[in-house]
Amino acid sequence: MRNWSAGPGWRRCPSWKALLAAVAVAAAPAERFIIGVGFNEDFGMLFLQNPPTFLFFTGKGGVGKTSLSCATAIHLVRLGKKILLVSTDPASNVGQVFSQAIGNKITAISAVPGLFALEIDPQQAAQAYRERIVGPVRGALPDAVVKGIEEQLSGACTTEIAAFDEFTALLTDATLTVDYDHIIFDTAPTGHTIRLLQLSGAWSGFIEKNPEGASCLGPLAGLEKQRQRYAEAVKALSDPARTRLILVARAQKTTLDEVARTHQELAAIGLTRQNLVINGVLPAEEAVHDALAAAIRQREQAAIASMPTALRDLPVDQLPLKAFNMVGVAALCHLFSDQDESAPAASAAPTERIELPQLSTLVEAIAGTGHGLIMMMGKGGVGKTTLAAAVAVALAERGLPVHLTTSDPAAHLSDTLAGSLGNLEVSRIDPELETERYRQQVLDTKGQDLDAEGCAMLEEDLRSPCTEEIAVFQAFSRVIREAGKQFVVMDTAPTGHTLLLLDATGAYHREVTRHLVDPQVHYTTPMMQLQDPERTQVLIVTLPEPTPVLEAAQLQEDLRRAGIEPWAWVINNSLAAAPTASPLLKQRAALEVAQIEAVRTRYAKRVALVPMQTEEPVGIDHLRALLNPAS
Repeated sequence: MRNWSAGPGWRRCPSWKALLAAVAVAAAPAERFIIGVGFNEDFGMLFLQNPPTFLFFTGKGGVGKTSLSCATAIHLVRLGKKILLVSTDPASNVGQVFSQAIGNKITAISAVPGLFALEIDPQQAAQAYRERIVGPVRGALPDAVVKGIEEQLSGACTTEIAAFDEFTALLTDATLTVDYDHIIFDTAPTGHTIRLLQLSGAWSGFIEKNPEGASCLGPLAGLEKQRQRYAEAVKALSDPARTRLILVARAQKTTLDEVARTHQELAAIGLTRQNLVINGVLPAEEAVHDALAAAIRQREQAAIASMPTALRDLPVDQLPLKAFNMVGVAALCHLFSDQDESAPAASAAPTERIELPQLSTLVEAIAGTGHGLIMMMGKGGVGKTTLAAAVAVALAERGLPVHLTTSDPAAHLSDTLAGSLGNLEVSRIDPELETERYRQQVLDTKGQDLDAEGCAMLEEDLRSPCTEEIAVFQAFSRVIREAGKQFVVMDTAPTGHTLLLLDATGAYHREVTRHLVDPQVHYTTPMMQLQDPERTQVLIVTLPEPTPVLEAAQLQEDLRRAGIEPWAWVINNSLAAAPTASPLLKQRAALEVAQIEAVRTRYAKRVALVPMQTEEPVGIDHLRALLNPAS
């Protein structure tokens, strides 16, 4: 049985069918759900027309996937459908949107009878997965053997496999497709989503060649029994009659270019039924008020007009920027509507701009240390890549050697820099390249003395999808070592993926400390360097909005549990710090004030505020403007 259980107050069910029967009895009929706040039955949205069973919302972090998936779920419930909303994002915030705890269990959304939600928690899934493997042999095998199996299953790879295991069950369990009219997936940011979707094909192929299981899963994993379910998952994903993928983007050139790459990559693995939704477009009437609003509108329209041909051939919808945050059912009901008379009330605009230290203040303090690792962390879409590039440019222009790199599969540092600079080296940790490099290294060393049969077995082991975890960690470790002599500025992947990388770093640290019994031996693991404030400074990047701030606070707690203390917070793209006369932008600015105060007073030891820019921060000159906007 899966580790999904009924919510608080419901009895725990002994089987899937009993669970879903209990859900059906407990759920109020969809017809009772009435919201009289401008919810138009005929939205004209192309992605909502004739929806199939499975709807996937995917795209770069921060573009509004969760808002769109939640609003779509409410819309379909209004049409009398029974809906299961699933988040596969390691940094899920569906519970925050509905102001209700959800977690790794099917939970009825109290404000929307007929809607049920589930947040696949990777850590919980991994723990349950490990227990299914280790539990049966605990007490039957020697403790040392059991401990070795547990250690083998402690890495980030196991976490991802376990989450995928939960994900495939949702696609293939017939009782779900019978009891729910639609299953909506709020997926992780683009790079993670592509890995998740491709994993089904990767594991299917791996199982064909490794029917006894893989070393990375432990000797008792027994992949063979999953073969049929994974094959069914691949079939469901590639069937246009059952699955529609909704690509979500903002009206930004880099975001649309990335969505185009996602479109092509997903089409190549069989997900051909795709729609595009461009979210948060500034309405034309706002552009007349001032230079900032006009610049934002012009940038957005230029990006839409020049978006790649592959996207223009898709069914495309545009959603306007709203004056309120997408939290709560009332707000979600207005996402697809132009009728704002019953929308959540907007706050009064601030009487003056918010003044906080600029990014240049943080850079001055960093430069004084002479060298070290600077890590930009946070939710996808908050501007980590841009700010990492800006900090690297500022340090390099002070004559300091700087290595700017990224561990984000979806990042494009070269596009952001749009040029070169002395003292600045730019690189990217490419998972495919690093995996091949690691594979060849192992074959050249461990494989050199093996016979033909031994080499064949080694190559089979290296075809495991988990080999990538080791390879990326090795590349990460190499980059960290460079920080002892120069500045290394790292643009990290979105929160969930970064935590998986840190998990691998912690597992390596535990392995080293477990085997080194001589207290006189001096060593430094990558985790020890991350925990040392003299060597590493972590900057948490967020936007002045409720969900990004809450997720950044959660990331800070996760880091502290790992013994890593964040050095500073950067609040990016602030309208409250920028001059504007646009009524909509002023209302958005007013909403920011409480979030900025929360960061300043509750979360951050140091904080910098970066205003929304008139010019898109692409290119070295515009990156300089982020450091000291007043100049």
